[in-house]
Amino acid sequence: MPIPHTAVMPEAGFDTRTVSRRAGQPAAADLLLPVDELPETSSSPDLVCRRVRDELMLDGNARLNLATFVTTWMEPQARELMAETAEKNLADRAEYPQITAMEERCVRMLARLWHAPHPEQVRGCSTTGSSEAAMLGGLALKRRWQERRRSQGKDTARPNLVMGANVQVCWKKFANYFEVEPRYVPMAPGRYHLTADALTAYCDDNTIGVVAILGSTFDGSYEPVADICMALDGYQAATGTDIPVHVDGASGAMVAPFLDPDLMWDFQLERVASINTSGHKYGHVFPGLGWALWRDAEALPDDLVFEVDYLGGNSPSFTLNFSRPGAHVVAQYYSFLRYGFEGLRDLASQSRTTALALAARIRTIAPYELITDGSELPALAFRLTPGTQGFTVFDVSHGMRARGWHLPAYSFPAPCQDVSVLRLVVRTGFTAELAGMFIADLTEVTRNLHTVVPTLAPPLQPLVTA
Repeated sequence: MPIPHTAVMPEAGFDTRTVSRRAGQPAAADLLLPVDELPETSSSPDLVCRRVRDELMLDGNARLNLATFVTTWMEPQARELMAETAEKNLADRAEYPQITAMEERCVRMLARLWHAPHPEQVRGCSTTGSSEAAMLGGLALKRRWQERRRSQGKDTARPNLVMGANVQVCWKKFANYFEVEPRYVPMAPGRYHLTADALTAYCDDNTIGVVAILGSTFDGSYEPVADICMALDGYQAATGTDIPVHVDGASGAMVAPFLDPDLMWDFQLERVASINTSGHKYGHVFPGLGWALWRDAEALPDDLVFEVDYLGGNSPSFTLNFSRPGAHVVAQYYSFLRYGFEGLRDLASQSRTTALALAARIRTIAPYELITDGSELPALAFRLTPGTQGFTVFDVSHGMRARGWHLPAYSFPAPCQDVSVLRLVVRTGFTAELAGMFIADLTEVTRNLHTVVPTLAPPLQPLVTA
C-alpha cells in the first residue's frame, strides 16, 4: 500500500464556525463569535490567520505595558534565530548537541558573572522562567536539609522557608506544592522588604533556607543579601544551625553585575548556595526563559538529577518540564554574544537613567510621592500623598489604561495594606519619547481626576534620559 503524500494540508472550503459563508454581507446569524468548540472541518490558513490576528488586535500594546519586567523588544536578528529554531526541542540533546552546548556556555558565563569561586564546578540549567528556576532552588534546599536531618537522626516532617512578605507568587506556589511551611517576615511602615534585623526570629532547626530577593516585585528594591548572610552567620555561631541562602535574582541578577559592581550579593558570599534569574527579563530574551545555578555539586544533590537515555545518548535532567523550546537558549546565547559585558551594561544603564528621569518628573506632579526611584532595579513605585481625597491610585491606573498604558496599581500586604502604589517598569525599548508621552498622559489623567484643578507641574519639557 503506497504511503500517502501528507506534506501539505490541502485548503478546504469554508467552515461556518471559522469564517462567514457570506463574506462581505454577513447576516446577524453569521457574525463570527469566538470559537470554543472544535470546528467540524478544516479551513483556509489565510482566513484563519486573519481571524486570529483580528482578535489579537484587542490585546494591549506590549511596549506600553509598564507592569511587566518581561522583555517586549528584541532585535530582528534575534527574532530570526528564534524562528529558525522554533521546532527544536531542548530535551532532545543528542539530536541538537549545539543548542545543548550553547546552554552550557551560558551557564558558565553566568557563573563567572556571579563570581562563582570555581565556575567549572557550578551546576546549572535553563528553565521555562524564574518560577521554575526558583522552585528548583527551593527543592535543592529542602533535599539538603532532609539529608542533614537524617544524618543527625532527626525527623524531617516540618521544613520551613523564611522570606519576606514581598516575594513573588512562585515562592508561595513552591511552599504549597512541595509542602514547606512558608514563614513570611512581614513588612513594616517604611520597610517593604526583608532586612537582616527582622530575619532570625523566624529561623529554627527546621529552616531549609532563606530567600533573598534582588529586585522586589513590589517596588524594585534590592534586599541586603550581604547583611542577611551576616545575620545568619551570627545565628549559626549562636545556635549551630547552618542555614543557606537562595538569591532570587529574577530581575536584579542581570542588572546588579553591570551597574552595581561593588554590591555583595552573589557567590562571593559563601552562604549563597544558589541563584536564579530570568533570561526573559533583563537578559533580553522573549518569554519564557530562566536560569538556575548552584555554587557546586554539593549544593545540588545528585539524587535530584535524572539520567535520560531514551532520546539517544545519556542526558542529565533536573527541570520540572521535560520538552522545552531550544529557541530561547539560542536567543540568550545570541544576546550574550551580541552585547557582551559593555553592551549589557549600556542597556541596563539606559533603563536605569530613564527610570531615574521619570521618578524626578513624577516627584513634581502633585499629589504623588515616591516609594522607590529606580536607583536599583529600573522600576519605581509611587503613591498618592496620604490624605489625598477624591481619587485613588486605582483610578489613575484606569485612566492611564484608557490612553493605552498598562500601569498597575495594587496594595502592599498586611500590615501595610493601607499603602497602595502604582509601579512602573522600564525595559529596553522604552524610549525617551515614550517616557515623555507617559509623563504627559499621567499629568493629564491626574489633572482630570482632581476635583479642584491645581497646578500639577511645571510646563512639560523634553525628558532627558542621558
